[in-house]
Amino acid sequence: MNSGEDHSHMTLSIAAVERDTGIGKDTLRVWERRYGFPTPGRDANEERAYPMAQVEQLRVIKRLMDQGHRPGRLVSQPMAALHQLSRGKASVQALHPTQAMPAKQVPAKLQNYLAQLQSQDADGIRVALHQALSTLGLQGFVTEVVAPLTHWVGEFWAQGDLAVHQEHLYTECVSTLMRQAIAAIPRAAQGAGPKVLLTTFPQEVHGLGLLMVESVLALQGCHCISLGTQTPVRDIAHAAAAHKVDVVALSFSANMNPNHVVNGLAELKALLPNDVAIWAGGSASALRRRHIQGVRVLDDLAAISGSVSQYRRSPKPVANKSAPGLLA
Repeated sequence: MNSGEDHSHMTLSIAAVERDTGIGKDTLRVWERRYGFPTPGRDANEERAYPMAQVEQLRVIKRLMDQGHRPGRLVSQPMAALHQLSRGKASVQALHPTQAMPAKQVPAKLQNYLAQLQSQDADGIRVALHQALSTLGLQGFVTEVVAPLTHWVGEFWAQGDLAVHQEHLYTECVSTLMRQAIAAIPRAAQGAGPKVLLTTFPQEVHGLGLLMVESVLALQGCHCISLGTQTPVRDIAHAAAAHKVDVVALSFSANMNPNHVVNGLAELKALLPNDVAIWAGGSASALRRRHIQGVRVLDDLAAISGSVSQYRRSPKPVANKSAPGLLA
């Protein structure tokens, strides 16, 4: 399929919209009755058929809901207003669809990457990212390029300036490069501890933050075991016991529901032996707004080095071998 084709005339079934947006079928029907949006047509079998423009709007609404906004105040807003809200430039009450969109203040060194994504230059973005990795090394690549660029890719997607397939292309390119670079780190440089298990909770689908943390930890000489994304809390605890890890490191994006963050961390803490530390990082607001007992919050990637050094210097707590939470 030509990525440049116009798919605006296409429609999706309600099941496809549920898969694509993460909004349940029942919710879509309730919104249709209560708010008058979405407004699907009907296909030849008289089943709901959702235009792509409405699907895109539903994606933005879901993203804003994951950030804590109430759906009742989002569904009635036009796309332009939702874009402004996603930029953090206005509240729902203050939005007006005729307001001008402020210019983006993207750092100059990142503008070329975003332009390549917008122009569908897949080869160009791969080459540019590879060159950055070769020039800066893995540490510099992660902190100077991937971390800030990932933020701006998310901003552009939320504002409608990047399509989902463009965001996915970026994620795949960066993930491939970081995995290759991690694999190339000599084993002799690893193993100094701590042994770290990396993953995310089931509600967290974004894995780039996890890869960035793994990159920095591996460069610090840590032995890393990654489970990827979306691991159930009890399975995280079982994996920590099976691999005899010292630390469980978790990544949380801004889309995470605050209750899922806080409650999940509390549950995990109860399941783990007291000699296994929990490190949590990412842009989720709940990590900084609420004190989470027994969890070390890493404010940014630079904090990882200090946490590793402190771990190596500190006496280790006595293990609770029974781990009663896992036996329940």
